[in-house]
Amino acid sequence: MSDKGDRFLIIGSGPSAVSAARAYRDAGGVGEVRILTADGELPYARPPLSKEFLRGEAGDDDLPLEDSSFYREREIQVSLADPVTEWDLAARTVRTASGETVGYARCLYATGAEPQRPPIPGADHPDVCTLRSARSARELRTAAEGARSAVVVGAGFIGCEAAVSLSRLGVQVTTCCPEPVPQHGRLGAEAGVEILHWLKSEGVSVLTGTKLLSVEAGYRVRTDFVPLMDTDLVLLATGVKPRVELAEKAGLTTAQGRVAADEQMRTSAEGVYAAGDVALAYNVAAGRPLLVEHWGEAETMGEIAGANAAGAQRTWHNAPGFWTVIGDRVLKYAAWGDGFTEARLTRHDDPPDAFTVWYGRDGVTVGVLTHEADDDYETGAELVARAAPLP
Repeated sequence: MSDKGDRFLIIGSGPSAVSAARAYRDAGGVGEVRILTADGELPYARPPLSKEFLRGEAGDDDLPLEDSSFYREREIQVSLADPVTEWDLAARTVRTASGETVGYARCLYATGAEPQRPPIPGADHPDVCTLRSARSARELRTAAEGARSAVVVGAGFIGCEAAVSLSRLGVQVTTCCPEPVPQHGRLGAEAGVEILHWLKSEGVSVLTGTKLLSVEAGYRVRTDFVPLMDTDLVLLATGVKPRVELAEKAGLTTAQGRVAADEQMRTSAEGVYAAGDVALAYNVAAGRPLLVEHWGEAETMGEIAGANAAGAQRTWHNAPGFWTVIGDRVLKYAAWGDGFTEARLTRHDDPPDAFTVWYGRDGVTVGVLTHEADDDYETGAELVARAAPLP
């Protein structure tokens, strides 16, 4: 067994993990840093997987978040393909799949999330694709090379990004969208109409208000709108599920299917932090815990956890924000993300397709969405953080 000494142990290897390791060193942390991950590759960027990487415009060398010299120079040890299988919070030890027992003084739980397949017949067929890891992106890209048609189930950001990428590869793409327009619940009707137009302009057929019923033999899709569609490729972009099982089994407090954390990313166990998709952390400015699944916010949460593990006293207080690129069109979004009662779209003259959507609840600004309106995005993020009146 490894002596826990003053070790900072990180479980997971996504953006929170790398950000935490960096912040720990930057804040003066001198203990051993160890990353344990189930992934077989050094930490890599996931946003390109549905865009440049899927289209073949970026390769494997473009994915790593840092090269090997970063970990060597900062004395960060990364153990690949060796996930944690057991966790003893009282003893401050974990056991990995290889049988190694590792102790720690402080620990970050940042296991992220995995694709969630809908509970319908055929969704778990091995030929039905999902997109989350570099490996799954390579499999999808290979499948697309021999495909003439594809059905993308789901019209969230990953679904929209991947649908456009597949269409640009020459695949005839049909998207099954369960809502009246894409992102209706998250972004509202007016923003959804804009996204719908973007998809159609890229050659993507969109079946709105359509529910997937089954997938037969990995290629035959049944919906409540179109009884039967045969296709060469099925991609499920139907949301994610936080990898919380290890934490639950260990005894960490959870809420809404995630690990509960305070504004410093501290969990219910002494010396243990949580960050990223797997965490439900308290945001000081919002005055409540927030469920966030953004890449940039995972980095921010990891940075807070890592710095605090080194002895800092940092808190999460910014309004979460992220960017998405659908084809060549960039959307920027900053919001608390837990609902609005009013969504107001404003169009701009320069460029002519630019717009801003302001989101409010009880007259207070709770979100902003922009396309080609960066000034509004910056202003909006500040208004959200200050709980300012809706413009």
